[in-house]
Amino acid sequence: MGKTSVKIGVICLARKTFDFNAALDIYKKIQIDLKKIPNVEWRYIPELVIEEEEAIAAALDLKSKNVDAVIAISGTFHLGELILQLNKILQKPILLWGLYELPYNGGKIRLNSVCGLNLDSSNLYKTGTRDYHHIIGDQVDEDWIDAVRVLKAFSSSKIGIIGHHAKGFYNIDVDESILFKETGVLLQHFELNEVWDFKVSDIDVGRRREQVKEIFDTSGITNAQLDKVTQLTAKLAGFMDKYGLNALAIRCWPEFAAEFGISPCAAMSILQSENYVLGCEGDVLGLMSMLAQKAVGGETPFLTDFSQVDFEQNFTLLWHCGVAACNLWDEKCVRSLDTYFAGGKGVTADFVMKPGKVSMLRIDSAGEEFRVFLQAADGLPMNKELKGTYLKTRFNDNVRVILDKIIRNGIAHHISMTYGKYIRPMEILAKIKGWKLIQ
Repeated sequence: MGKTSVKIGVICLARKTFDFNAALDIYKKIQIDLKKIPNVEWRYIPELVIEEEEAIAAALDLKSKNVDAVIAISGTFHLGELILQLNKILQKPILLWGLYELPYNGGKIRLNSVCGLNLDSSNLYKTGTRDYHHIIGDQVDEDWIDAVRVLKAFSSSKIGIIGHHAKGFYNIDVDESILFKETGVLLQHFELNEVWDFKVSDIDVGRRREQVKEIFDTSGITNAQLDKVTQLTAKLAGFMDKYGLNALAIRCWPEFAAEFGISPCAAMSILQSENYVLGCEGDVLGLMSMLAQKAVGGETPFLTDFSQVDFEQNFTLLWHCGVAACNLWDEKCVRSLDTYFAGGKGVTADFVMKPGKVSMLRIDSAGEEFRVFLQAADGLPMNKELKGTYLKTRFNDNVRVILDKIIRNGIAHHISMTYGKYIRPMEILAKIKGWKLIQ
């Protein structure tokens, strides 16, 4: 699955009192290596930046190219004003990159690169910039690039909500002015009936009907309910496509079952397998947690409840009422549709999710404070014993300790999980944004 594309500027700072020619050779090699990283458009300042005027010109050039972030390589020790001018003009996330020292050749230290990095970090810190990240070595930190991808996904995505948050779920509400300040997201609002009344063709509905019957055992629902599922699948896809929505939070109850006739769970399960990002219960920050994981390559994130907890066997059940992407199925149990809740109008997907390494993320807010909750876990095999979609998981730490962190910090009860290891990019994201990190 592709990561969000980003545009990153690269600049190499130096001073002629050191071995700047060796620094330039290293810089040229770095440019070749960076081109191997997919989904990054690189904008290089090709020559070394030595004087303050050159730094200003380079910064203006990168600004004109609308870079999302900048890498400032400390080719050698250099003037302190270079990084300050760069930061003043660009105001973008910065990676400070120090190089390993070269072997001595009988004279003075050749690069003194790490000292230059130290100078840059101190200058930035003491002038109020704390969102820089740093590395020392011969390889870029791709986790930092992934953190930039998340920022780009937030600022460039069109995110919508249908209705409001679910009844009584005040803990997932978000202040939209603070949301914009922290992420650049201007939330798009729609009413539930705008989806219910959305016009779709009979051909599209018929195609969706065949798709649903191919994926799921539909013997547990009526033909009328099957029709509703196929209509809603077509309506939601068409609605998101028409309005150019990258992600959509849905107030999925109580009105959906009562007025449309079914809950949207099964339709959402299908569409999420097609890379539509859909969040249930009107949870905007849960939706953005999913979008963040998708930006770094996470496979079809699942907005789940931290549900059943077994202290004796040290596991928890990541469960939701039947909305996980149908491609996350364990390929052993029968995927089925069921109506076990909402007075027989639930129409949820039912299956066990595949085992594997998973990463969990909750971007959360409390007043004006944004927080990032992170955990890694192992998804374990289990038999199909419940309705809904679920995964049995075991953490590195004891489940009681994890649950205590969630409750003590008032973290919302929805957590996005995705398969793979995507913890460190989110740690860097929290540092860049100055958000509280809870692990």
